[in-house]
Amino acid sequence: MLIPQNMDRSTRVALQIRPAEPGDLASLADLLAESFHSRRGWWRWLFPLLRAGIYEDLRTRLQSQRDRCLCLVATSVSGRSTAPSVSLPEVIGTVEIAGRSPFPWFGSRHYPYVSNLAVRSDYRRRGVALQLLDACEQIARQWDCSALYLHVLADNGAARRLYDRAGFLPDEQLRNGQFASWQRPARLLLHKPLG
Repeated sequence: MLIPQNMDRSTRVALQIRPAEPGDLASLADLLAESFHSRRGWWRWLFPLLRAGIYEDLRTRLQSQRDRCLCLVATSVSGRSTAPSVSLPEVIGTVEIAGRSPFPWFGSRHYPYVSNLAVRSDYRRRGVALQLLDACEQIARQWDCSALYLHVLADNGAARRLYDRAGFLPDEQLRNGQFASWQRPARLLLHKPLG
């Protein structure tokens, strides 16, 4: 499935958004490790181990992708090579969407949940994340869902502004995961109606 995205004004990057493939694993692991883990201080010594863990987790998930579980990658259309496909175009963004149940012990009702949204630092603030979220909306509509859900850390102002621009609202029905722990700030559950 290819989801072509058109360039919008001068700030947006023309993207090709598609399901992740095994050849994307190294780029995805690099992108997610760089986006979610620090290389500062003593973390720089753990970074290779964290990246390896992300790689193995992704490899396992890609091998066992279910019907309602999809990892998408964004590649720049302008950066595509015209030569025969020796390697896949460089991954500049990624997001995952999966059908999840708010109450796993009942297992009947599922909703589309977005996670692991990451964009390479040199492509941030150029519309890549919004285009990935748009692709998730299209998929959720194909799944006949009425809303899209995600969590954001309460203290992540940049992410909260992004989700606000994309039309996500605080969710009042499913209030799980909104409590801070001694290690992390509170997580807020957001939703976007797809009416």
